[in-house]
Formats: sequence, structure tokens, C-alpha cells
Amino acid sequence: MTSGLHKVLISWIGGNDLKAVADKQSGPILSTLKNAEIDSVELLYSYPQAEVESYLSWLQQRVDIPIKATEAKLSSPVNFGEIYLAVEPVLKKLSTAETELSILLSPGTPAMQAVWILLGKTRFPAVFYQSSRESGVERVEIPFELAAEFVPAVSEISDAKLNALTDSRVPINAAFDNIVTQNPSMHVLKQQAQILAERNVPVLIYGETGTGKELFARAIHNASPRREKPFIALNCGAIPEELIDSTLFGHKKGAFTGAVADRSGVFQQADGGTLFLDEFGELSPQSQVRLLRVLQEGRLVPVGSDKELPVDVRIITATHRNLMEAVADGHFREDLFYRVAVGVLHLPPLRAREGDLSLLADMMLKAQGDQDPAFSGKKLSADAKKVILQHPWRGNVRELRSTLVRAALWSSGENITGAELQQALFTMPEREPDLLNHDVSQGVDLNGIMGELAAHYIQNAMAHTAQNKTKAAKLLGLKSQQTLSNWIEKYDIE
Repeated sequence: MTSGLHKVLISWIGGNDLKAVADKQSGPILSTLKNAEIDSVELLYSYPQAEVESYLSWLQQRVDIPIKATEAKLSSPVNFGEIYLAVEPVLKKLSTAETELSILLSPGTPAMQAVWILLGKTRFPAVFYQSSRESGVERVEIPFELAAEFVPAVSEISDAKLNALTDSRVPINAAFDNIVTQNPSMHVLKQQAQILAERNVPVLIYGETGTGKELFARAIHNASPRREKPFIALNCGAIPEELIDSTLFGHKKGAFTGAVADRSGVFQQADGGTLFLDEFGELSPQSQVRLLRVLQEGRLVPVGSDKELPVDVRIITATHRNLMEAVADGHFREDLFYRVAVGVLHLPPLRAREGDLSLLADMMLKAQGDQDPAFSGKKLSADAKKVILQHPWRGNVRELRSTLVRAALWSSGENITGAELQQALFTMPEREPDLLNHDVSQGVDLNGIMGELAAHYIQNAMAHTAQNKTKAAKLLGLKSQQTLSNWIEKYDIE
């Protein structure tokens, strides 16, 4: 690794380290710090707080470097899943371009050591040490390479539970078991959704495309007292503005050109059950007004009719847009927002669901093989799993599913290689401003370009300094707060 980096050692606090205090020995951690060039220490522990505090005080008296210790709440010191979830965030925080990461393998259980090796050889490259009374402190060379993410063991999941992951359509009988995950945040979301299912309140689900918004909506319906009544789903973004009223509330024959018969809207179709309005943020302001009235009064008037009809519908809405920003910008009605945002669920993107990528990919491939013999036995190689872990998955589960189908189709062998998976990916270009390559022959807005650049850095500097103009001006190389104010005024920067 490059010299001049900040060298940090990470380790579990082991039993031999705690005993070292009473036995007047060094213990693995202190021995390593005495024999290796280390700038700071990050320790993890699951022992009682009092024992650890005594040890940390003893250790700090013997080394002149920063020591930080983090408690890991483990139900068992051999629970791979809990160990992984305790270790991964610390490694992620420490693994930077300015840091040389070292891992001490000796303290802890074999399960802890296995997780260190798997993560230190894949996602967070590290130098390994071990320390013993017999051999002293040694740098360990692990003579093999790994490419797959460590995935904690999970119980077998039936094929029925994989339907929602292998089919673009959400199964009618979708339940919370269909939402397969080993991520703690997702487990919390499932628990929250189950609580909402038991109550007859509106639910708003936030999430990027492909994160499972309809899957959650169907599961809530199927776990609710309305489960025997209809579940109707509507994509609001796919309905032309002139047909919104008819689609939502229905119409009478002759109400407009093409209305050749009476037609019930989705509210009437969902009467007694659940209406799921996807892409809810795409509704026009005019449609929002009419929808709010129906939600408030529980009554609607079909297009072309003068008769009100009662409806009893539980509303679940979903959007990828930030409706709070839309309300602030005047693009979405505040009263409608608060009407639908009673129970709110924020679904994380797949790239933020730690531990789920490899799990979902393997299960999707298995389900494909169960459905079509041509896919039977297909597996992901270590290189292919590395590609999966490095891809951002902007389309989330939907993108992962379609990519695996393409890769399986193109793969010539049983194992899908990294190159085959890479070929199956769609890599979207990053939208970064290219301020130096505008075509001058076509004319350029120099003032606008300067304003865009100024706004970017001024807003960042103001945020970094908690809106302190004097400090922000200094960060930006400007002479004074007044100079910064002049720039803000000149380019109309918020």
C-alpha cells in the first residue's frame, strides 16, 4: 500500500486481551501495537462494559495513539450474520483513500476471523496480522483471492416466496413473506407495514423505481381486514390528463366523445377494498383537487352524472418524488399530502440494502431454473458476484432480474462469468456538467455557466459552514462576506 497513509488497526477485543490486565501480559492487541507501525486503533467488543472500560484505560496508558471502541450487541459470538452487520459499517467508515487498513485476526471467535478475511479480501482491502505468545506478531499473507460478498446464512425460502422477485408482476397473494431480505432496515419496514395493515389509515410509500412499492402495497392489503375485497392498482403517470377523471371516478354513457357505455372508475372497482395509486406525485393540480374531495367526503360523482355515489376505499399511494419539496415548490397540494401521508414507508434502494444483493441474485437464478429447464443449474461465478456488488442498480430489483435473465441466456456454461454479466448490464451515462466543452459556434450563455458554477460551490460552502457567510467566503477564496453577498445577489443564488 502507499506510504504516508494514516495506518489504522481494527480488531475485536478478545478474552486474552482482557486477561492481560490481571496477568500483567501484553495480550494480542498491545503486542501488535508495539510491533507494527499503527497511527490509531478501532476496537469492537461484546464483553461487559465494565471489563472493557478497565481494559481500555489500561491500554491507553501503554500506547500514545488514539483508541476508539464500539460495542457490538451480539446474541452469540458465532452468529455470522450479526458479526457481519457489526463489522461492515466500521470497515466502510475506515476504508478511505487516505487510510491504510490493518486487521488483527487473533482476538475473537473463528466466525469473527472468517468475516474479517472475507471482507478484508473483497470489499475493504486490508493488511492482516496475527499475534500469539509462541510466534509473536506476524503479518499474515492469505494465499488466495475472493470476489464474492459474504452473505450470512439464511434459512431456505420456498419457491412460492420467490415469485415476487422473479416475475415483473406482483403476485395477487403477495404477503410479507414475499419480501425477502436479511437487511435490518428492511425487517423494520416490514414490521411497520404489518402494523399499518391492521389499521384503516392511508399509506404513502416512497421509493425509487423497482424497490417493491406495489409488493408492499399488496402485502398490506392482504394482511388487512379488507383482504377479501378488491385490490385495484393504477399508475397515475400513465393516464392522459383528459382521462384522469373518468379513470378515477367513472363516467356515464355519452359524457364525452367515445363514452359509448357507462363505466365504473377505479374507486368504484375498489369499493370495500384497497386502491393503490402508483406514481401519485404525477397527478396534475386539477386532479389533486378532485381527488382530495373524494377522500374527504367518501363520495364521488362520475363524469356526466349528477348523482353522488358513496365509496369505501382504503388508499395506498406511492411515488419516487419528494412530495415535501413539491409542496414547498407549490406543485403539490399541502392538504392532499397530509391526507395521504398518515402511514409513511421509505423503501431503500437495492444498493443500500446491505447483504441482499447476492441473496436475491442467487434466488432469482434458482427460480428461473425452476420455471425453465434451460436455466436449470445456472450459478454466478465469484467474478460475476463482484460485478453485481459494484453496480449501482438504479432500476433496483427490476433491473437485477432482467440483467440475470439476459446473462443466463447468453452464458455458455453452468457458471455465469463476470464478463457475461458485464455484457448483460445497461450502464447509464452519468449526468455531470461539462462546463468546458460547450460549442461556442452555436453560442453560449457565459453568464449562465458562471452562475451555475458559482451556485454549486457557494451553496456547498454555506451548508458546510452552517450558513456562516464569513467562513464560507474564506473557504471560497473571496475577500469578505460582502464579496460573497455580491456574488449571491449577482447570480440570484438561493
